[in-house]
Amino acid sequence: MAPHHPEDVGMTAAKQPAAKSPRRAVAAADRTRQPTEVRRRLIVEAAVPLIAERGYAAVGVRDVAAAAGVSVGTVTYHFGSVQEILSEAMVLHIERYYAELSEAAEQATSGAEALRLLVDALFTEDTDRHWRMWFDYWNAGEQGTDAAFSGGQAHRYETWHQQIRALAQRGVTDGEFDADDLDGFTVRFAALADGLALQRLRQAPPLSTQDARRHLNRLIETELGSERRSRE
Repeated sequence: MAPHHPEDVGMTAAKQPAAKSPRRAVAAADRTRQPTEVRRRLIVEAAVPLIAERGYAAVGVRDVAAAAGVSVGTVTYHFGSVQEILSEAMVLHIERYYAELSEAAEQATSGAEALRLLVDALFTEDTDRHWRMWFDYWNAGEQGTDAAFSGGQAHRYETWHQQIRALAQRGVTDGEFDADDLDGFTVRFAALADGLALQRLRQAPPLSTQDARRHLNRLIETELGSERRSRE
């Protein structure tokens, strides 16, 4: 990390010809007026589409700097490593994604409808990008030793499970579902969603978004719905 603010030392990129950094259109004097949190947010926001397009391991600090329209020195001043940038970018994307899912589910008129909306939202032609980032996030947790990162990852997993369980519990309370093992259902739902997403990305064997939804809805019906009640 640079010992001083990059604008104070002229920035490494300033020693290179201007043609090598065409994306950096903002003057240094203007950049110094931006608060630290604004600069950090700018850099993190720029990293999200890079990860989605190339994958976590293929993005470097120079890539992020170019996408954000800042110098490499500015990036390294605000972040201790490229892993820190990419971790924050992935967290930002994941939090937004699941916040949108939760908001849609909360607006449903019943627990059963909320779960159906959740399934529909998990698998669309646009969610492949999310799932790529989600699995990159998994891999980053396996490879890293950062306690804060691991703790944040565990918290996100726990929150996701709580959201699934809350929707199922809502259906039980409303009399739509009948279940005596909501914790077990939650684990199986989350695991099946992850497994289907991986198969969807690998296409081995081929899996359409419609079939992915069908498998999840089948789990809901079997464990919580009318099929389960008819067996009892």
